[in-house]
Amino acid sequence: MHSLKIGFASAVLLGALSARASATLQVVATVPDLAALARDIGGAHVTVKSLSLATQDPHFVDARPSLALALSHADVLLAVGLDLEIGWLPPLLVGARNGAIQRGGAGHVDCSRFVKPMDVAQQPVDRSQGDIHPSGNPHYFTDPRALAAVAAGIAARFGELDPTHAPAFKQNLDALVRRLMELRQRWEKRLAAFRGAPVVSYHKTFTYLADWLGLTEVGFLEPKPGIPPNPTAVARLLGLARARKVRLLLQESFYPEGTARLVADKIPATLLRVPGAASFETGEGCVDRLDKLVAAIEHALTGGTGGAP
Repeated sequence: MHSLKIGFASAVLLGALSARASATLQVVATVPDLAALARDIGGAHVTVKSLSLATQDPHFVDARPSLALALSHADVLLAVGLDLEIGWLPPLLVGARNGAIQRGGAGHVDCSRFVKPMDVAQQPVDRSQGDIHPSGNPHYFTDPRALAAVAAGIAARFGELDPTHAPAFKQNLDALVRRLMELRQRWEKRLAAFRGAPVVSYHKTFTYLADWLGLTEVGFLEPKPGIPPNPTAVARLLGLARARKVRLLLQESFYPEGTARLVADKIPATLLRVPGAASFETGEGCVDRLDKLVAAIEHALTGGTGGAP
């Protein structure tokens, strides 16, 4: 009988250890780019859900109960930070009632901490200045340097939360960064001839990309961040864009096309409308998305027509 008890206890312990070893981290990301990075790094040891789609403006996401439910089961929350999600994530966290992923919890990962923010406010800001992010521009996913830093930060946190699979996370990270750096050299070589090229954007989305590739941001269709274009601002931007010989207008595809198309035709310049993020739902990764974006920019600057990459 004694040996049976020992055998039963051993079986229970082995079963518990086996379950722990095979368990996956439940990861929820606020945007598809973070979800794609989590999937690349976590592999078979994570399940990943994105709270928003590439077709949605990440500033404005409907805080549906289903999203709070997803957060209630999460081991890890990956957030862009820099107040990108300030309008919709806090109420979801309250509804989730999950202490592990609340700000300050082990499972809460503010990924902006891994990058050097641009456009940090140097003086007090208020709502009259538009949708300003005082701590910095949150649109850092179009810079491979930022992608590599964020990926490393995610892998480190995954390893802390799941030490058993930390070597696998590190291996996946190394493979991702190696591919990213190899492609970065090709991208920079292909676009080297366009360093200093003047461009216009709809929203302040491509500041990190412009900094990386050496493009010059002449202006923005939004007179203030988050404020739709008006005739006065459009006329002013048209004059500036013509004087600077702008050849490219960049816009995310979830913004209205009409005014951007009109302005591009009148400059004249190529209007390049691109997805707001990697198509996580179809399996696209951040590196793939950036590869398509660079190819589309190169095509547009060499005289091709615009469109989603």
